[in-house]
Amino acid sequence: MASAESSLRSEESRLASEESRIRSSGPVSSWETELTSVQHSLKFVSKLKDEFVCPICRGVVLNPQQNSCGHIYCFHCLQGLLETSSPSSSVCPMDGAVITPAEVFQDNCCKREISSLEVFCTNSPECTCVTTLHRLQDHLRSCQYEQLLCSNPGCDVLLQRRHLSRHLKGECLHRTEPCPHCRRPHRRSLLQDHVHNSCPEVEVDCPHSCFQKVPRHKLPEHKESCPEVLVDCSFKKSGCRVQDKRGKVKLHEDAAVSHHMLLVQKSNTQLEQQVGVLHEEEALRWQEVQTNSSLLSGLHEEIRPLLQQRGRHEHVVSTAQRTLSQQQEVLSAIQLQVQQASRGLPGLEELEQLRKSLDALMQEVSAAEALRQHLGTLENNLKHHSGVLDLHATQLGHNKQRLQELEATSYDGRLIWKINDFRKKKEAEVKGQSPCLSSTPFHTGRCGYKMAIKAYLNGDGDGRGTHLSLYVVLMPGDFDALLPWPFRQTVSLSILDQSAAGNHRSLSFRPDPTSKSFQQPAAESVSNVAVGFSSFIPLSELETPHNASYVKDDTLFVKVKVDMAGLDSL
Repeated sequence: MASAESSLRSEESRLASEESRIRSSGPVSSWETELTSVQHSLKFVSKLKDEFVCPICRGVVLNPQQNSCGHIYCFHCLQGLLETSSPSSSVCPMDGAVITPAEVFQDNCCKREISSLEVFCTNSPECTCVTTLHRLQDHLRSCQYEQLLCSNPGCDVLLQRRHLSRHLKGECLHRTEPCPHCRRPHRRSLLQDHVHNSCPEVEVDCPHSCFQKVPRHKLPEHKESCPEVLVDCSFKKSGCRVQDKRGKVKLHEDAAVSHHMLLVQKSNTQLEQQVGVLHEEEALRWQEVQTNSSLLSGLHEEIRPLLQQRGRHEHVVSTAQRTLSQQQEVLSAIQLQVQQASRGLPGLEELEQLRKSLDALMQEVSAAEALRQHLGTLENNLKHHSGVLDLHATQLGHNKQRLQELEATSYDGRLIWKINDFRKKKEAEVKGQSPCLSSTPFHTGRCGYKMAIKAYLNGDGDGRGTHLSLYVVLMPGDFDALLPWPFRQTVSLSILDQSAAGNHRSLSFRPDPTSKSFQQPAAESVSNVAVGFSSFIPLSELETPHNASYVKDDTLFVKVKVDMAGLDSL
């Protein structure tokens, strides 16, 4: 019985092996694989013989495999039957004969007959072509009646090959066409929306109703000259509050000349008063400087004797220390003598002399200690006076710096910065000693934005070693809480021609409202990140220009100008 079971397992193993061989043998050729989808819809010119019909799928046999019973099957049909049945239960659907994989073979003779059968095109009756079965797929690849899907992304239209070209070029809504205005390619379904809403070259009506048509991308430029835009009178800084359309404001400015002159005169009077206040403040600061200078001189005079006295005391202490050292040696000798005398039982007179010498020595030591304490007191006094002197020197430097800033501070949004010793400072930058220069601060008004210029004479970033780099930086000001943020005024930077030819070099930028550099500076910070031009001008053109003189007498002048248009004064 065990032998029978073993034989059964061996037979099943052999059948499984043979079935695996069938599954892996003879892959279906490409034309037969492609015909699988139309296998049951094929129309043959002559009636298909029964032996060429697969008993499993009832379609024409593709890649025929013959069993021992004489019936033939499609390769993929036989493979499917073997996969869904156990090795011993695969039977022929026609006569129930067991399909033994070892006895199945590829019938090449039958394959040649089937491949040469004449068949109608699957697109008949529109297509009247007749071809052999193995040439059918070649024909379908060029058949004008074959149904194809449009190749444009997003289009799901199914149409015959003969109509595809016309559809792709003139009918498909998903085709790409150039915009008639900007010539950029867009999908046909989105082209109209592009023209109506976003094409930069389409002429549109002025949004301010001036009845002009302007290309969409030139609307910001048109706004600067549109007569219907609301603008302020150009004498707003002087006190004129008129705001109207640009054309009417122009008429107002021409008609109100005398009124504007009065406003300018009034504004100048206020500026003169402010200048007077600044002069008074400058005089007070100068008086403070003089007072501090006198106090500093007096402190120098007071400290000079103390320094001399300290020198003398140091000499005395040094002498006392040497004397103390000598007396300590003498005391040690006396103590040794006392010990020897104690051992030798000396007389009373000798002991008395030793006691007197010891008392004298102790007095000298006490005097030296008192002298050392006095010297310590003098040193403490000297440190105190030195601290007071340093404090006054620091205050004097701060007052001098404040006085210089008051003298150089600008309140009209402009500054001309004079950079002396140009070549020396540039060489220092090359060596990495002083990478950046900063100007004195300037303001856009008495209560306006506080700003400064930064310059890299040997370049910064992309311009390092090849260009002059100029930047503008926003600094924390006293009135930042009252000013509008972010900063939006156009800034111009220039280097000035000193040859009287007026060939100044200038570049401007408009602030990016989203940049942190133009937000309100934090009160605890020194300044925001500087913004400007890392490659303002090549160093070769700066130092040896053809028709200008930017560096003269080793001096460079840098100018900054802030556009004050639309900036209200507090």
